Amino acid sequence: MRGAFRETETFERPRDFSGRFARRVRGVGRHHPVKLRRRWTLGVTALAAVALPAFAEPSGWERFAIADAVSPETAVSPMPFEQAGASFPGSAFYYLDTAPAPLRVGEGIRSDADDAVSGPTLGTGPTARALRIDNSGVDRSRALQCLTAAIYYEAASEPDAGQRAVAQVVLNRVAHPAYPKTVCGVVYEGSERSTGCQFSFTCDGALARHPQRLFWDRAETVARDALAGYVYAPVGLATHYHTVQVSPYWAPSLQYLGTIGAHRFYSFRGTAGNPATFHYTYFGGEPVAAPHRRDESAIAAAAAAALDPLAVQRAFGLAEPARPPAPPPQAAAATAPVYSSQVEERGGESLYRAQNLPGSQGVKAEYANSGRWIASPQN
Repeated sequence: MRGAFRETETFERPRDFSGRFARRVRGVGRHHPVKLRRRWTLGVTALAAVALPAFAEPSGWERFAIADAVSPETAVSPMPFEQAGASFPGSAFYYLDTAPAPLRVGEGIRSDADDAVSGPTLGTGPTARALRIDNSGVDRSRALQCLTAAIYYEAASEPDAGQRAVAQVVLNRVAHPAYPKTVCGVVYEGSERSTGCQFSFTCDGALARHPQRLFWDRAETVARDALAGYVYAPVGLATHYHTVQVSPYWAPSLQYLGTIGAHRFYSFRGTAGNPATFHYTYFGGEPVAAPHRRDESAIAAAAAAALDPLAVQRAFGLAEPARPPAPPPQAAAATAPVYSSQVEERGGESLYRAQNLPGSQGVKAEYANSGRWIASPQN
């Protein structure tokens, strides 16, 4: 048959034949079944290694959050004593505990108040002396706890100057004979009453809220320095302060020293504010660092009245300045009204005189002259 050939025959490639064929890249276009199964096994194993810990520990799912995406949180309105100036006489905004673990002291600190220290006499008057607590560990720990609480709840959002000023006011009261001789005694004075305590956080319910550890540690550092003898000179012998949002009745009668952050500071006038009146010797005997039991009796009210700053000044011999009597009111001189030329042409004053009033018939006698001048303006 034509074209048939036998298997034993061989043929040479024609010399005029030429061709170019692309070589197949290894691994492209065709996968070996064994290699394909191996890759799928490795992929499934890697995915399981990532997903299994996430399902085993649901609390750690936030690790897979994308960038800054967070779930929306419900806004919580702060309570009155958590707002600056809403608590009398001097508490500033403080922070509640939200961190799951303590942070390092000073980490992320940024004051909400200005660092400016201003006032007419800040740093120019007499200054306090150092008060060091070298007593037993019980006195030191209680004093540190009470002073830290005062700094935190009164000035957590204040700059360092504001916190040191509050600490100095507490120690100045400890040194003044009109106040208790212990740090805790000064801080919790009047806390047995629902209102009228010396430091508002001790009787307004603020202590029921857990503080934030970061800001508590910051306040504790300031308190530790103050109890170790640090004196904040700018506030001098200040014993009182209040926030700039309020104006207490005693402020005009005390010596205004100046403003630090959100607080205005004052010292006593007269002998009560004399440097010789203060005694910076610590005798110990710190009470328990806690508010007193509630007592609304007359004894508690009398004790609170004795701590009125104006009463303290009077007790040390400073009389209240006599206020000059108010001048008697002077009767305004009657002046004739002035009219425009057009009104004068039409009659002037006669236009406004009650000349055509009806007779007194049917009108009570006391109303008969209604609408008439009491006195002539020309006289």
